[in-house]
Order: sequence, then C-alpha cells, then structure tokens
Amino acid sequence: MDVIATHVNADFDCLGSMIAAKRLYPDAVLVFPGGQEQGLRNFLLQSTLYAYNIKRSKDIDLAEVTRLILVDVRSTTRIGLFADIVDRPGLDIHIYDHHPVDKHALRGSLEEIHDVGATTTILTRIFKERGIVPDSDEATMMMLGIFEDTGHLLFSGTTPADFEAAAFLLEHGANLNTVADFLVREMTPEQVALLNELLNSCRTVIVNGVEIAISHASVDYYVGDISSLVHKLKDIENLDVLIVAVRMEDRIFTVGRSRLPEVHVGEVFQELGGGGHAFAASATVRDMPLAQLLDHLQALLQKHVQPSGTAGELMSSPVKTLPEVASIDKARQLMARFNFNAVPIVDDRHHVVGIITRQIVEKAAHHKLARMTVGDVMNSDFKAVSSSASLAELQQGIIEHNQRCVPVVDGEMLVGVVTRTDLLRHMLGDQQERLEGPTGILTQRSLQLKRKNLKRLLEAQLPNYIKNILHQLGEVADRQQVKVFLVGGCVRDLLLRQENLDIDVVVEGNGIGFARQFAATVGCRIREHEKFGTAVVIFPDGFKVDIASARLEYYDSPAALPHVEHASIRQDLYRRDFTINTLTIALNRENFGQMLDFFGGQRDLKDKAIRVLHNLSFVEDPTRLFRAVRFEQRLGFRIGRQTERLMRSAVRMNLVKRVGGARILNELEQILSEAHILPALERLEQFELLKFIDRRLKIDVPSRKLLIAAGRAANWFDLLYTGESYRRWLLYLLCLFGQQSEKTVSGIIRWLNVHPRDQDLFLEKRSRSLVLLKKLKFWKAKQAPPTNSDIFHWFEGLPLELILFLMASAEDDVLQKWISLYVTRLRNVKIALTGQDLINLGLQPGPYFQDIFRVVLDARLNMDVTSKQEEIELALKNFPP
Repeated sequence: MDVIATHVNADFDCLGSMIAAKRLYPDAVLVFPGGQEQGLRNFLLQSTLYAYNIKRSKDIDLAEVTRLILVDVRSTTRIGLFADIVDRPGLDIHIYDHHPVDKHALRGSLEEIHDVGATTTILTRIFKERGIVPDSDEATMMMLGIFEDTGHLLFSGTTPADFEAAAFLLEHGANLNTVADFLVREMTPEQVALLNELLNSCRTVIVNGVEIAISHASVDYYVGDISSLVHKLKDIENLDVLIVAVRMEDRIFTVGRSRLPEVHVGEVFQELGGGGHAFAASATVRDMPLAQLLDHLQALLQKHVQPSGTAGELMSSPVKTLPEVASIDKARQLMARFNFNAVPIVDDRHHVVGIITRQIVEKAAHHKLARMTVGDVMNSDFKAVSSSASLAELQQGIIEHNQRCVPVVDGEMLVGVVTRTDLLRHMLGDQQERLEGPTGILTQRSLQLKRKNLKRLLEAQLPNYIKNILHQLGEVADRQQVKVFLVGGCVRDLLLRQENLDIDVVVEGNGIGFARQFAATVGCRIREHEKFGTAVVIFPDGFKVDIASARLEYYDSPAALPHVEHASIRQDLYRRDFTINTLTIALNRENFGQMLDFFGGQRDLKDKAIRVLHNLSFVEDPTRLFRAVRFEQRLGFRIGRQTERLMRSAVRMNLVKRVGGARILNELEQILSEAHILPALERLEQFELLKFIDRRLKIDVPSRKLLIAAGRAANWFDLLYTGESYRRWLLYLLCLFGQQSEKTVSGIIRWLNVHPRDQDLFLEKRSRSLVLLKKLKFWKAKQAPPTNSDIFHWFEGLPLELILFLMASAEDDVLQKWISLYVTRLRNVKIALTGQDLINLGLQPGPYFQDIFRVVLDARLNMDVTSKQEEIELALKNFPP
C-alpha cells in the first residue's frame, strides 16, 4: 500500500503538497499523522475534500505500508506513528520537502528537496515538467499552500520558483477569493485576547549583537492558528526576529520567525523537538514549565545566533588622537572636553603607537607631572584590529589586553576606534532594563546600537519624488565613497506615521563637497555655509534638502555657542537634543533604509517619552528647555522624570539668561507656531520659563481667554481663503504681552532682539491699537453707528496680526463685526480715479491731490459713488479747476 503523509500539526502547504502528490501516486492513500492547524481544520470542514478520503494514521495498518511518500517533512520526529516503520526493511521512501536537513532527517530512494518557499512549489514544477494539468480545485488548494508558507509571496525565503509556481496555478484556475477567505480571516475573541497578552509581554533581548523579540502567554484553553498571531505581532511591532511561546493546557506551542541571516530559527527549534526553515520554525514542548522554557530559549539563542557586526560597523570615526609629544595637561583637557576615557597616541605619520587612559592622566596630574609628554606614560603594548575584524577579535583586545579602546587600523592608518562600552552595548543591549526609580533618577541607560530596515516603510509613507531624492543622495554618496544618512524629525515622524517632508541629511565627510556634487547631478542650485560645514540644495520648484557634515560639538562654558569639529554619525547624533531625534536612516545603496538607533530613540517613541541624552544637556544648551516642552506638546508625549528634574535644576541655575534673546525668540516662535499653543505655554509657566522673558508674563484666566479668542480669529481668517500670509506666532506673542505697558514690552523685544521691521508693530502700532480699542468701545456706547469710511480709517495701515489681535481682544459682537467688515470688504476698496485723470480735468498737480483721493475714497466706501464718472463729478464739485 502506498501512503502519502506529512508532518503533525499540518498546514496548507502540507495539504497542497498531498493533493499534488496524489496526482503522481493515484493509488496512494492520503494520511494526516497528527492534528491540523486551525485554519486548515476550518477549510477541511467547509470543503469537498471528503472525496479524497483522507485518513488518520490510527486508521492505517502500518504493516501493509510498502511505500511511504512524505511531503513537507523528512524528520522522524515530526511524522507521528510512521516513525515506527521508517527502518523496516523493504519500505520504499519518497521525499518531497523544502526544509533544511537536521540530525533526524530521513533518506529516501527518491528525493526532491529544494530550497524554495513551499513544498507545493516543488510539486508544481514537477507538474509543469510532466505536462500534468491540475483542475481548478487542485490549483486552489496548491495555491493555498504556496501563499501560506511564503506569506503571500512576501517572506524573505520566497524564491522566483514560488512566483513561477503561483503563476502556473493561477493560469489553471486557482481561485484567489478562496485563498483570501481562508488565509485572511477575522480573529476570534480568544485570538484577540491572546494577541493582546503577547503584545504586552513582548520584550527584546540582544544576543551576540542581534536584537531578538521574545513574547509569551499562558491560557487555560486552546487557541488555534498561533502562527497567524505571530505574523500579526511581527508586523505590528515591525520585528526582524520574533519567538513566541504559548502555554495551552499541558503543552507549550512555540513559533519562530526571522528575517536575519544571523538567526536560523530552524536550528534553534530543532533542539526543542521541532523544526522548520531559517526564517520560520515551530515546536511543541511538553513537561516543561513556561519560565524554564524561556530560560532554555535564551541559552539556545546564545548557542545558535551568529555574532553580528564588524569593527568597521562599531567603530567611531574620525578619531581624536594626541601626538607623542603632547603634554599630560593637554590630554587631560581633551578627555574632559569630549568625555573620553582613552585616547590613541600617534606618531608624525599618524600611525598608532600607544594608548593613554584617563586614569594614567589623572594620576600623573596628581603627581604634578602635567608637563610630562604622553609618550612617556602611554601603553605601547596594545592590540589593534582591521575594520573587517570580528567581534571575537575585538573581545580579545578588550579582555585579554585589558584595553579601554581598540584602534581600528587599515594598512597602517588609523581609521576608527571601538571602545569597551561600544562592544558591551552591542553585545548586551537591553538585557538590563532602563529603570527610573521612585526618585526619578535614571539607574540604567542602554545605548546599544539597534538596526532595523525601514525600506518598506519609506516606500509606503513617502511620496515618489522624495523617495527618488533619497535614492539619488545614496548614489552620489556611493560614487564619493562616503556614508550619507537621513536624520532629524523626518525619521522620527516616519516611525510615528506622521507627515514630515523636511529632508535633513548628514554626511560622514565633506558635507559641502557632497552637496555640490549632488546639486550638479540633479540640476539644482546650492547655498553654502562654510563656517558650519552645511549647505542647502534648492530644487527648481523650491523644495530644499539640508546637507551637513557629521560633526561633534563642545562648549567652553554653560550656554555658550558650541565649537564644531568633524565626527562620525554617532558622535553627530550624540550632540542632539532628545533621544527621539537621534534616529537615522542609511541612504547608501547597500544599506538603504536601514535605521540606526544608538541611544534608545525607538524605545522612547514607544514609551512616548521626551528624554535628553546626557545630564549636562540643558547646561550646555538651555534653549533645549523650550524645545522639550514643544516636542512634548506637539507629539502628545511626556517629559521623563529624570529629564524634568534636570530641567528644573537648569531653571534654578538661571542658565536661560546666559543665552542670547534671539535664540529664545527662535524657540518661542516655533512654540507659538504649533497647532495647540495654550498647553505649551502653560507648561512653560509650570517650568518657570516665562519669567526669563519677563517676570510679569503669566498664563492666567484673562490671558487664556485672549489666546483662545486669538486662535478663533486666526481660524476665521484662514477660512476666508484670501491667500494672504500672516505670522500666527506674532499674533500669539501680542496676546502673551496682553495689556503690558509699552515700557515693559519695549524691554522684552530689545532682549529678544526682535527684527527691526517688527519692533514698530510691538511698540507704536500696538499702542495705537490699544488706544483704538478703547475708542471703539466708547463709539459703541454712543450708539452712533460708524460709517464705512470711519471703519476704514480706524484700521488702515495696521498689520494683519494686529487686526486679528484687536478682533480677539474686542469681546463684543458689534466691534468684531466692524473689524470683520474691514477685513472682508472695506480694505480692498479702490478708487478708479487717477492723478492723470485730474490733470486731464485741468487741475494743477499738488499735495491737495491726496485730499481729493481721500474724499473720493470715502464716497466709494460709503457707496455715495459707484462709478468712475461719479468719482470725476465728485472731484470737480469739491475741487473745481
């Protein structure tokens, strides 16, 4: 008897392969050696597969089996009762499989084993070669197998052969509606609850430098189709490697998925008695507590995960060095300025000849040897590695040679350095969680480099012209042999699924030279800033790309402007304000779309937290105090407890007053340009930051009311769609000043260094407006309605921001109607009469022409004249020749 069998816990690839094998072995009996996944069970219940008379292994007399045809399996641990007969003499075994070999693998007299996405693909190829034509039902069932095992042809293990097989089946009647019905199903309430538990328990660990997500759950009832939940969880969290363990009753179901070559989940799960591919595997474990299994998984991962990274990937470059003749005092200053614990020492050819550590420098300084040269006390017995060196070589240098840093040398030239902390963070990552204790003090901070490929997210979120620009930037970088990265708010908002098309690019190298080459390539003009190593590339349509050299900064004193030097991308990101703004995406072709996270930015995005990178952040740049509030309110995040403590400390030190007012005005302008400014201003007051602008500024009930009214006035004007631009932030700043005296406002705008073109708006015109407001209230009290010309001359010459300020301040429907009439109609009234017309009428030119125009305009405004002829008649009547 011929038997076609598959593995226990069969899926759609098993079914598709069995149906296909039945065409090759028409007299064979189809047998499920164990259970089926939930999706397959549902299909079996609703389909007409009863015609195939599929049996269970207990219904088969194993003694009668003469040929065993195995599909989608070749491991003796996964074929149930059939494992008892595989060694029987005379049993002929045929194998059709796409799984990798393991120590339990069978050998057959016929083997069709190929590295493709699904076993059904192998059998479909045989159909094509032998001219076998499947009917539509067979094609549909085989298509189900291919689509399930390849994740709708999207898994990384999908091959061209899988696409060819799917095309063949589609040509022969495969019903994609049926495929969609059974592979894309609504989740049951039990599955939703389990997915929620898996989401809550999902944690990441770093094993040999690779980030792996592990999720677990425990339920007292059976939930089917766990693999689909694993896919959903992987997609929701955008994970590269995910391992899930779910205890159900007396067993634990484990499923693994991997996109990374360093993690072969099939090998891991073989040790749990299961199996699979490099990218997908599963196992069922009995007689082991869930906690013990999770510990066992950690050990298995340590054993099987291939170390990721080379010295070239971990190193910082360019490297700060000291010459042999440098003094101990100079070494001490360098280490303090850049917070280094070790510095390479080089000779006059820039070859590394030693390493000096902070401990040696401090001890020498303690012994009053500040003038001694570093060459006299450096460690010259050190290990250096090439940029292609493995993590093991780096470990040897740091552990066996007891080095704080390992120089990276190509040829004889120093190209980078890997510190002890770099290596530890890469290897250990987040195994120790960052904790904020009850006092808000950060007790642990992991800065492990995390990598994630966002190419698909870039494709989905960005418009085509932006994607083209990013690819062009990468191509120019490849030609110049430099690394280029997308940085800043664009990356942050990409992960938050928010639109942000401000393209900021950092180059590890000469940013201006790169910008020139890029501009020449794409036909754009360029604006350079040589002092800062930055440039703006301006496209013909006005779109801009900001390009900068990777740089680091150091401050001579608190709140001082920084000194800038070339650096690596990591050092460039470390100088930024908050962790959520340190995420970067590589644009070079080889790594296009790979996001680098050096400082835990992804985690803080997930936690919705605003956190600084180091404890002196606000001391070095107090403007970050305002920026923290702006990002908190814009993103709906919360300032972390430690960051809040550091902010309040910086406020107590009065550091803001050391910053130029122009820099504070820039931050204030951005806050007042946000969509919701009142909560931000209230937070500024909570942090006592408004007092640095002026101690009299407060967000009290009247100011809140005025700011809300200003927002309504601005929204009203926006809905007029006039196309006129105005600066909303100026309107809000006027409201913030409220009824402050002209003397107070004058002092504020001088300190803020307001542009001269706006000073008159805040002084003379603002004072005039406040007087006008009183006049309008008095006029209304007289109950004498003004003429249109009265209204026009009241507001004539006032900037739009002041007019909207008056509308917000009016607090009276009648006054607001007068302002509305001016804005919507009266200010646009023009007369047709010209100076040449008056000359043609015989009038001699002179200053009185302005009096004529005013009389005519008033008549136009008041509808006393409606045509040019009437304007001429009015002019001649009042000003005869």
